[in-house]
Amino acid sequence: QGGIRAYSRCPEAIPFVATVLGMGVLIGLYLWVTDVYQDPLTALRYAVFNTVSIATTAGFANTDYEQWPLIAPLLMILLGMFSTSSGSTGGGIKMIRVLMLIKQTRQEMIGILHPHAVTPVLLKGRLIPGKVLTSVLAFMLLYGLSIAVLVALMLLSGAEPRTAFTAIIACLNNIGPGLGDVGPSSNYLSLNDFQIWLCSFAMMIGRLELFTVLVLFTSGFWRK
Repeated sequence: QGGIRAYSRCPEAIPFVATVLGMGVLIGLYLWVTDVYQDPLTALRYAVFNTVSIATTAGFANTDYEQWPLIAPLLMILLGMFSTSSGSTGGGIKMIRVLMLIKQTRQEMIGILHPHAVTPVLLKGRLIPGKVLTSVLAFMLLYGLSIAVLVALMLLSGAEPRTAFTAIIACLNNIGPGLGDVGPSSNYLSLNDFQIWLCSFAMMIGRLELFTVLVLFTSGFWRK
């Protein structure tokens, strides 16, 4: 019981569980409604297992979910971009950054409606300094730019669009399988050497939180 109370005090725990399980149930209902599985419990079992696996970057699959309607596996992979917790081995945006970004967006909207209102950004009752919010915004910008550049390079190297996009997303967020040529029933061996190097670079900067690696490419780092 004490452990459960500790999780309730964590700003990430409840949003994380609600987001991942909620999406798993939603995908399960969608698979049942679209007759991918006739039995609702079977649809729920496959949907929740694979959603939790992909979202938490475990990388396991108990079915070839690429055979599902495209929106289902795509939602799972997009969920893996932010559903990992801070301090975990997963890459990506992390749930804590998403929560801060949502609260910052809400603050900006309130500021438009009430210009003189004082609306500090709080997370579980703790004030989030402006410097932290600025770093989150900078990270999001760099994250989106990294995806755009790496996907563009994958496409220029001849990769099929679905493979290019999901391979970079999967590697940058340390998810594991993607879609297309790197789907759950396949692997990354079909990629050429240049594409594998791109995916390896994406995996490295995702695991090391972008700034740690990309700062090496700035002139100021090498200046004495």
